[in-house]
Amino acid sequence: MKKKKEKKKRTFNITVYIILRFLVIICMVGQVIRGNWHNVFMCILTLLLFTIPTIVDKALKIKLPSTLEIITYLFIFAAEILGEIQNFYGIFHHWDTILHTLNGFLMGAIGFSLVDILNRRKVFDMNLSPFFVSLFAFCFSMMIGILWEFGEFSLDKYLGKDCQKDKIIHTIVSAKIGNNGEKAVLKEIKKVKIYSDSNQVTIIDGYLDIGLVDTMKDLFVNFIGALIFSSLGYFYIKNREGYKFLELFFPKLKDN
Repeated sequence: MKKKKEKKKRTFNITVYIILRFLVIICMVGQVIRGNWHNVFMCILTLLLFTIPTIVDKALKIKLPSTLEIITYLFIFAAEILGEIQNFYGIFHHWDTILHTLNGFLMGAIGFSLVDILNRRKVFDMNLSPFFVSLFAFCFSMMIGILWEFGEFSLDKYLGKDCQKDKIIHTIVSAKIGNNGEKAVLKEIKKVKIYSDSNQVTIIDGYLDIGLVDTMKDLFVNFIGALIFSSLGYFYIKNREGYKFLELFFPKLKDN
């Protein structure tokens, strides 16, 4: 019965993988026809990222639960194809927030699993308390979130992208434009004119924040996702039977 259930889950995973891969290829063909080579590269990158579960399984001898594997495929597709190519980041206001929250949750699961696996294997002389296992999971998730933001900043600065998604805000507090070191508080900013060297004037309905608000928001929701999972992980170690559903997100070492 258990083998039959596992086989059914595996079949479902393969079906989802094939469908998503097919959609990416269709998208890539469309981008080739349009001559948008940047998006073609994004499609190729997505196809490569889809191989991560297989690499982890074969090379590292780590078994990914069906639920985690499906979420990984959907996360990659949602971020690269829907988010970047189909502009879901622009169409749906909270798309980026949802993905960063999910990233915090998933990276917390992976970080938790790494330590829990080492903690339970006899070949390693480790016996960390539930608190420290959960703390590591939280820190691991936040580290991945920070590296993600480093990547977005680097792409924006050196390749001229807008991964950080600039925001229009209407209030700023700054000592830079104040008098005698006092803070200047500008509220209800209606219009800002931006002058370029080519005498081009751009008028925006507020103050343009260059990535800071987006970066801090992303790190904050990553924090929430990481905190939720690391907290659940703590109680899981204390009572594995009571929180058995969390095993849906825990990678495990293969028996052979």
